[in-house]
Amino acid sequence: MKQLKTFLSISALLAISGCELLQSTGGLPGLNPLPPTEQEVTLGLKNALEVGIHNAVKLTSETGGFFNNPLIRIPFPPEAVRMERTLRDIGLGNQVDQFVRTMNTAAEEASKRATPIFVNAIRQMTFTDVMNIWRSDSTAATQFLQRTTSDALRAEFKPVIKSAIEQVELTALWNPLASAYNSIPFVTPVNPNLEDFITDRALQGLFSMIALEEASIRRDPAARVNDILRRVFGWLDNEKKS
Repeated sequence: MKQLKTFLSISALLAISGCELLQSTGGLPGLNPLPPTEQEVTLGLKNALEVGIHNAVKLTSETGGFFNNPLIRIPFPPEAVRMERTLRDIGLGNQVDQFVRTMNTAAEEASKRATPIFVNAIRQMTFTDVMNIWRSDSTAATQFLQRTTSDALRAEFKPVIKSAIEQVELTALWNPLASAYNSIPFVTPVNPNLEDFITDRALQGLFSMIALEEASIRRDPAARVNDILRRVFGWLDNEKKS
């Protein structure tokens, strides 16, 4: 609920600002032949990211948001892939499947808390950042966020993952699997750090979905859900055609 209120408040402010900008530039954005103002570009780019973040978080935080999406589904830890095969061979396939599903559920739970972290990062973008990103490639804004905020996001996100792991009792599923495998003669014992693994994969998944949303807004006029997005990115479209 807090996440929804935060996004709605931001959206309301953006809508008000967008209306003021349209009035000051002479009406409908699609009919304005002049380049967007610095204020418009700043508002438009940040709005694009906030729309993308809202959509990405909504998709990843719903039930099955990670597990049912092959692009971001978190797999059995790759460092323990031999363990996975062995466990399936000895008849523990159902337990392995349950572990993988529950691991993805932990990421889905954590994603519900991501919006304020990303929004705060967007607010800290400088004007120079905005102008450079606006004219860059299809995922430049997402790349900027990933490059400049990953460490801070991980520090904020990891406790959420830890709490989610406890909430879905993931360790209770992992320990029997690890014990069963590690008790097999001559195998190399495995015990990956589940918090680090899920945190990294959850962040990668979120960034991947945000990148898709950003690329869509830049490429597809139908994805520009308000006037300021149509004004800022529509003008770029026309410039490229000229």
